[in-house]
Amino acid sequence: MFRKKIIKGAEAKCTGPQAQSCRLQQRPLTTTSGIKIWIDLDNTPHVPFFIPIIRELESRGHQLILTARDAFQVCELADEKGLPYIKIGRHYGKKAVLKVLGLMWRSAQLGVFFLQHKMDIALSHGSRSQTLYCNLFRIPTIIIADYEYTRTIPFAHPRWSIVPDVVSTLGLASKNERIRRYRGIKEDVYVPEFKPDLTLVKKLDLRPDEIIVTVRPPADEAHYRNPESTFLLIELMKRISQTQGTRAILLPRNLQQEQSFRTKHPDWFINNKTIIPAGAVDGLNLLWISDLVVSGGGTMNREAAALGVPVYSIFRGKIGAVDRMLERQGRLTMIRNCEEVWTKISFVRREKNKTLDNEPRAALQDIISHVEDIIRIEQERSRT
Repeated sequence: MFRKKIIKGAEAKCTGPQAQSCRLQQRPLTTTSGIKIWIDLDNTPHVPFFIPIIRELESRGHQLILTARDAFQVCELADEKGLPYIKIGRHYGKKAVLKVLGLMWRSAQLGVFFLQHKMDIALSHGSRSQTLYCNLFRIPTIIIADYEYTRTIPFAHPRWSIVPDVVSTLGLASKNERIRRYRGIKEDVYVPEFKPDLTLVKKLDLRPDEIIVTVRPPADEAHYRNPESTFLLIELMKRISQTQGTRAILLPRNLQQEQSFRTKHPDWFINNKTIIPAGAVDGLNLLWISDLVVSGGGTMNREAAALGVPVYSIFRGKIGAVDRMLERQGRLTMIRNCEEVWTKISFVRREKNKTLDNEPRAALQDIISHVEDIIRIEQERSRT
């Protein structure tokens, strides 16, 4: 699949308010000394995660082409960050049949895109539709992953996997000899580049005497969903509603979830006790202005841990190795029942004026080194 020279490709449109100043937009679309790498942004956390990776790969002469799925504010956040991408596909609902059909349909849509651009290698953080298409046509795939219990459908096993060094190879879809490890957690890739912007406090009309609790509900459409997480969320919101001097910033995963909360739990929103930001907000900035974070997901928990913000997990699916490590280190507290919502979560104002640790961490360079090594191996393989 590899070519020694890269042919000129169609230009991906860069939209959003920061598009003109976006450094990533300036990538050349002419012949380069590298290869064409296709990155598929499949979920919201993938946007900040891939920005440093794109920059590092471009500095090594590779050409990056991005696609994005219109789901979970992926495109909205990509626009905000000024990323050039081509929008392909959307979310197809929580029913298993619709998910499978949607995956296959998006794979077909991505196939049309691939025929127009002819990439050499595919890279993502768990895009099943990209991997499915590439496997059918023997295009090398690299999946970066940090949760070992994600289900992989037939024909969507990645050729290569890059995972944190605490994750066991057991259960991973790639063959052992094609698994590479990086130090730290995936949030270490981009958190060191974060620069706090406190204007979000004014934008959300927060008061300095309030204890700010950022709350991320569990993913009610995910295959790993456990209803226990929803019970813990409801208990948490009950506690917040009854505690003076606290304010919740609730981040529903989609419009349907927001509408459900507003319909079933109007008491949460009395006197703006709970607010839902209008549109996408910078997740790291939101965590930084929070006193604590309670989340039913994975990425927001680990982002808070990487920032040093107190974080509590109400996720009740299978706990992955990364979260178990953070719990052992005291950087993440697991909440396992409704009683612990009241006894283990500390509603305490934190010091927000301390300096953020911006020292580069090993994860980014480890990942880039592995990608470069995989490219070399695939180039040698294509010549034999």
